[in-house]
Amino acid sequence: MSEEKFDAIIVGGGLAGSTAAYVLAGAGMEVVVVERGDYSGSKNMTGGRLYGHSLEKLIPNFASAAPIERKVTKERISLMTDRAATTLDYLSGESAALEQSSYVVLRAKFDRWLAEQAENRGAMFIYGVRVDDLIIHNGKVCGIVAGDERMEADVVILADGVNSLLAQKAGLKQELSPDQVAVGVKEIIELGEKQIQDRFNLTDDDGLAWLFAGSCTGGTIGGGFLYTNRTSISLGIVTTVADIGFSDKSVPAMLDDFKNHDLIRPLIKGGTLTEYSAHLVPEGGLKSIPVLYRDGVLVTGDAANFVINIGYMVRGMDLAIESGRLAAETVIQAKERQDYSANTLSAYQKALDQSFVLKDLKRYRNFPAFMENHRIYNDYPAMVNTLMHDLFVVDGHESVTLLSKVRKSVKRVGILRLLKDAFKGVRAL
Repeated sequence: MSEEKFDAIIVGGGLAGSTAAYVLAGAGMEVVVVERGDYSGSKNMTGGRLYGHSLEKLIPNFASAAPIERKVTKERISLMTDRAATTLDYLSGESAALEQSSYVVLRAKFDRWLAEQAENRGAMFIYGVRVDDLIIHNGKVCGIVAGDERMEADVVILADGVNSLLAQKAGLKQELSPDQVAVGVKEIIELGEKQIQDRFNLTDDDGLAWLFAGSCTGGTIGGGFLYTNRTSISLGIVTTVADIGFSDKSVPAMLDDFKNHDLIRPLIKGGTLTEYSAHLVPEGGLKSIPVLYRDGVLVTGDAANFVINIGYMVRGMDLAIESGRLAAETVIQAKERQDYSANTLSAYQKALDQSFVLKDLKRYRNFPAFMENHRIYNDYPAMVNTLMHDLFVVDGHESVTLLSKVRKSVKRVGILRLLKDAFKGVRAL
């Protein structure tokens, strides 16, 4: 490693880190990204959905060149019990504007592409290196330590993921509590392009985003997901670490049962498992966001816990890209002033406050607490599926009114509990 001093060092080559590098290099700054994987995305196991609006600002019509899998045109949400499922299915019949489009991506491919865009602008990437510590002089972060090597910079941007030990060492972040983080387990199952299109009723480049709640996580706080790639699917579950003990099932057992559910099993029949991975996911929302800056350092992306989960929608990639851009623009302003103090870098906080990142996190600040309700994952899936069963089954006995069928199903939970939970849910949203 070079002993020269850089304008900026970025730790982590994911979406936030590569975006920051892209912006800084475009401004003519000397920036180096240190990534512990063999390439950007090699350690990123997230498989899923990218809302394209934030990247569209930087690279207009990026999807025409980026390695996206499919454009999301179909949405599904399913409430599951062990033997049944009720699914809400939505097909977007309109062609969405670019800033409204979302895409299924495989991060190993997509992150690598985004890093290449930053490299093409002049950013330097160093791979296969783990950053062990920060260099701090008189309270200011001045660089990084990687093994026996030391690298100095005017500013360091931490984009090293949810379990950011460096942010903790900088005194910016506390170790996440079990209720603020979830474990995600994912498989990539190869089926072939024709099978994907036939089994999920897709055409051309259309894609499906499918979320699940209920028995897929053994009734624990969390959910399942399925995203259609070009020739494969990303299938998995996410469950809050604090709630794992609520079920007698292990997380791998939950995933196996999910795959063997009557709803899922026919869709993956004959598929080949090509990847199995697990990773941590920030789940705490606004209340878990750490201090985002101090003298000489900024925190972005998952390291800042910028993730929104509101049940029917899960977002993190667009927040990572936006926070990476805003961090870079703050550093550019700091260089113009030749001042990297916390006072100058506080512009990052102000920019985030004015952006959709913190506005949306503030809007949904009460939703993580609302989701800590086991009725959502146990009683309500059972209630809905019981109602659907009673609606469609004819057995020769005298029919009862629709109202009677609804009352029977609601009785499983209790009308007062149902109204109370509905009120809390509306307020949280």
